[in-house]
Amino acid sequence: MTSARYHRLTVQAVTEETADARSITLAVPDALADSFRYRPGQFLTLRLAVGGRHLPRCYSMSSTPGLDAALRVTVKRVAGGRGSSWLCEQLRPGDSLEVMAPAGVFTPAVLDGDFVLAAGGSGITPVFSILRAVLAQGGGAGTGRIRLIYANRDEGSVIFRDALKALAAAHPARLQVIHWLDSVQGTPGVAQLAEFGRGFEQAQAFICGPGPFMDAMASALAQAGLAESRIHVERFISLPDEEDAQPIEAATPPAVDSAQVSLLLDGSEHRFACGGSETLLDAAERHGLSLPQSCRVGMCASCMCQVEEGEVVLHHNEALDARDLARRWTLACQATPATPQLRIKFPG
Repeated sequence: MTSARYHRLTVQAVTEETADARSITLAVPDALADSFRYRPGQFLTLRLAVGGRHLPRCYSMSSTPGLDAALRVTVKRVAGGRGSSWLCEQLRPGDSLEVMAPAGVFTPAVLDGDFVLAAGGSGITPVFSILRAVLAQGGGAGTGRIRLIYANRDEGSVIFRDALKALAAAHPARLQVIHWLDSVQGTPGVAQLAEFGRGFEQAQAFICGPGPFMDAMASALAQAGLAESRIHVERFISLPDEEDAQPIEAATPPAVDSAQVSLLLDGSEHRFACGGSETLLDAAERHGLSLPQSCRVGMCASCMCQVEEGEVVLHHNEALDARDLARRWTLACQATPATPQLRIKFPG
């Protein structure tokens, strides 16, 4: 039976990108068009029925709004990965998947100006979506520059190789694609990566890939002179099976009995009460608000929001790093109030 949070979409095509990566194109019926509007860099959560279990899995969209008629996610098979292996080996055109509406905050607020885009392996997926959007719509008069650094094990691992080559040829004055192959150059260090930020100190930076690569790249760009507020990192962790997911255990006793919350979402302010043991997400939904959310277990960052006034208790977090926490970002699905008054702002 389909969960209430998911919609069933038909698979239009399954395309081999590399020996271990597949792109899955999904048809969205007209009745769901509004629900599946998205921004470049966002992801879909799929609910996969595998081996008698239900596996929620988050995959970034490699399609670009305004350029692609259908949604597309690109999946790289992970050794021992039940979800990625099933999608890459078993899924066929005509099959259907349970899919949650798009989510995620790894997306540019504007498409103008310069960009440094950095990807490792399958981290190219959201970066490719952002890249195409910036080339098509950004830069004002089409002058915004893009430097893409794409790291892989070897040439056979390069996803979207031909598409990137074609884009670079079509936009020689705007797009510079730098391939880093471990098989040829070894693993890149911070000092080497920092050179890729030179001349792009005022750019927006978007980084996605394996954890060590993202950490090195973020440090490198900061060393090159980019402000931390301009450096955006996308982190994904494999979500637990639905059958194993546990609700959060709120502090006992709660920090406060209740709180009055002022929540800014899509330019509108909403006010509601939140119980001391209640998460911000649960309280908002209880008052009829629909917040960005996906995993509900503190692992995907789709409900990421910023505490502008007051304090919260963050019960479980595998999505935000120390830089995010220092800037007072939290997760609505895991945050309970710690002060009687709260002011929370969602990005966008």
